[in-house]
Amino acid sequence: MDFNTLRTYLLSKPGAVEDFPFDTVTLVVKVGGKMFALVGIDEEPLRLNLKALPEQAEVLRELYPAVIPGYHMNKRHWNTVILDGSLPDEEVQGMIDESYRLVVQGLPRARRPAVPGSR
Repeated sequence: MDFNTLRTYLLSKPGAVEDFPFDTVTLVVKVGGKMFALVGIDEEPLRLNLKALPEQAEVLRELYPAVIPGYHMNKRHWNTVILDGSLPDEEVQGMIDESYRLVVQGLPRARRPAVPGSR
């Protein structure tokens, strides 16, 4: 997955906004003010940090060599996904979806994004 495809997918999530709070090469994508993805945009291959349930984080690390404990993150709750082409885009998108879901689930109701088609 290339950077433009990744960025487009991340920002397609309801309420997702991008920020560069640390420096000009670390893209942070947030929902409701909370981070659900972090991308080192100057790295080759790209590295993507995503939130996961602790048990699922371990399973993903065992299944995929390109998934490692989260760099500069709480390694129990975050994974770094090395986008070296070894993972299908659909698998990466599934990990993004789960990270987003976990962060939204933890937000107070008032800060959760409106989901199109729901009331």
